[in-house]
Amino acid sequence: MLPDTKNRKKIKLVLEDGSTYHGYSFGADKNISGEVVFYTGMIGYPETLSDPGFKGQILVMTYPAIGNIGIPALEKDDQGILKSFESDNAQIAGLVITDYSDKYSHWSAEKDLSSWLKEQGIPAIYGSDTRAIAKKLREQGTMKGELIISDDTVIDSELNVNKVGVKKPVIYGEGKTKLILVDCGTRNNIIRRFIKRGVKIWRVPWTYDIFNSEYDYDGIIISGGPGSPKKYISAINTVKKALEKNIPLLGVGLGNLILALAAGAEVYKMRPGHRSQNQPSLAVGGKRCYITNQNHGFAVKEGSLPEGWKVSFININDNSIEGIAHKSKPWTGVQFYPDGSDMTDTEFIFDKFIESCKNGKTH
Repeated sequence: MLPDTKNRKKIKLVLEDGSTYHGYSFGADKNISGEVVFYTGMIGYPETLSDPGFKGQILVMTYPAIGNIGIPALEKDDQGILKSFESDNAQIAGLVITDYSDKYSHWSAEKDLSSWLKEQGIPAIYGSDTRAIAKKLREQGTMKGELIISDDTVIDSELNVNKVGVKKPVIYGEGKTKLILVDCGTRNNIIRRFIKRGVKIWRVPWTYDIFNSEYDYDGIIISGGPGSPKKYISAINTVKKALEKNIPLLGVGLGNLILALAAGAEVYKMRPGHRSQNQPSLAVGGKRCYITNQNHGFAVKEGSLPEGWKVSFININDNSIEGIAHKSKPWTGVQFYPDGSDMTDTEFIFDKFIESCKNGKTH
């Protein structure tokens, strides 16, 4: 059901090529700018909108009806992690949808989507042709854009990756296996998945010097996150040093790209990127294809991996690289999220990594 037509405020999305899409506001009354990307997932918008991988981006959702499940309560688990969100706040810069349902119906819902977006300071537009926008972005690549609700000057919203992730170390879980999570904008679910496996995690800022800390760890996870992997210089240097010390490594999403750069490979900006819950990733050397959850706009350049490394997964849609691994060392990365809320087929990646960490410390 569309919102009441009375007192609707007009808003528009303007792309950098000048194309304009008109609609109505159901979020915060403010102008913003950011990179415009599209997402083809059909479920789980509370998790999607709170995914740090979308930090600073104007998100276009192609699924036509959004808002019908409302927003769940801010319940936390015994580790202090929000149960129904991937982070503590909405991460997108703005939201673009076709139809907004202000009448929600779900057992977990506490409020409507519009109220939550206004609380979070996120502008949003409904009534625009999201399929047309997605087609343009798919053919021409991601663009910068502006959501404009007034004639005020739009402040440039260039992403500052220094503001992504935790500001100081946080400890989760208990267990003999201890891991450092380099937080470049991690999702809550990756923490949940490792805690479930009896792992103790030290979550640290991506600028943190783990080699001069008091933490005793068996392996390192490099999380997902937003923006270009080349901006995470401190994290790249951390991984380079970890490679020299032969420490087990797992890169997820952005972390896969950081691992590749540290190893000496090249990355490139994709035209539309992969942002959905249904990306087909084929395990190289096998016959198994996994349907995966993804959110990235960069990929490892084919043929750039140095000697000793191999491609472990490829995307069937465009043949882009979805995973890398060293042929003999305990170093692996995947471009997708093995920790998707409703997708558990690739969780074996976590199990294999934990097993490599249990084989003995190498530093």
